[in-house]
Amino acid sequence: MKILAFADTHGNKKDLKKLEKKSKDADILVCVGDLTWFGKDLEKLLRRLAKIGKIVLMIQGNHEEGENLQKKCSKFKNIRYVHRKSFRMGNKVFFAYGGGGFSTTDKRFETCYKAFKKKLKKGDEVILITHGPPYKTKLDKLYGGEYVGNKSYNKAIKSLNPILYICGHIHDTFKKKEVIGKTLVINPGPDGEILKI
Repeated sequence: MKILAFADTHGNKKDLKKLEKKSKDADILVCVGDLTWFGKDLEKLLRRLAKIGKIVLMIQGNHEEGENLQKKCSKFKNIRYVHRKSFRMGNKVFFAYGGGGFSTTDKRFETCYKAFKKKLKKGDEVILITHGPPYKTKLDKLYGGEYVGNKSYNKAIKSLNPILYICGHIHDTFKKKEVIGKTLVINPGPDGEILKI
């Protein structure tokens, strides 16, 4: 499976053109939030993604309001709003949690991922999707050296053992990758990355 993952596009037309070009090689697209700049042109941007003609998994970042994004996504048959939900393709199971990006723990997320884990079947491979990054990694380290990630996300990595973890939010760390245990954690940036799993 080839995933075109992207984060924090913020409506940038050059990045959207790059995504459209890269999408030809993808089986599915995953947006980990901040498609817009404070919600501006949300429906227009979703329509543009929908025209690609492939399934797009979507969560909100800190620039979209969850309920509004869910409502707008429902207008397009190939765009799935997956915040606090899972999406299955064969034995690959995406678990997504959007929003936030500014707290060091998230008890609601912890409750969600524990409930999700109970539904997994033997042989399932998890792809974890959040807007913000896990704590104390290459993906949450700012240029000044400060770590700003979420410790609850680290707990999920340990518990779920995902094969892939896609996150964004921190613009300083676009294109950064780190392997934690067996999990590749990546911030694909606004122009996206094709990830083969």
